[in-house]
Amino acid sequence: MERDDCYEYSLDHIHGEEEGKKIVSWFNKVILILTAITIFELFLGFQVPKTSEHWWMVKLAFLVLTILKAAFIVLEFMHLRDEKMQLRLIILIPYMSFIAYLVYICLNESTSMFDTNVLLGHF
Repeated sequence: MERDDCYEYSLDHIHGEEEGKKIVSWFNKVILILTAITIFELFLGFQVPKTSEHWWMVKLAFLVLTILKAAFIVLEFMHLRDEKMQLRLIILIPYMSFIAYLVYICLNESTSMFDTNVLLGHF
């Protein structure tokens, strides 16, 4: 007996030319958006000198844009863009919270390591 509930995932399911063009168009759109955000990040990194008083804002922009790119990748490639907003938030909020916690831990540990090295006279 052949199951009809698995038909869309079977090997017999072939996309037409029009459906294939839509998939390629969607993939190209995703790549262009990610590339544009990356080019903007590179532009910021190359234009603002590290000795500038605004460098902390550039680093904050890097963090925010990287997290947004990661969330966009999760939404697009896990096919969550078609889901309800509540499901998107159920998946993204813990993810974003975990990333924010990791950033906090990295920044907190790096400053405590620096303070310890200064206290011990290694710098």
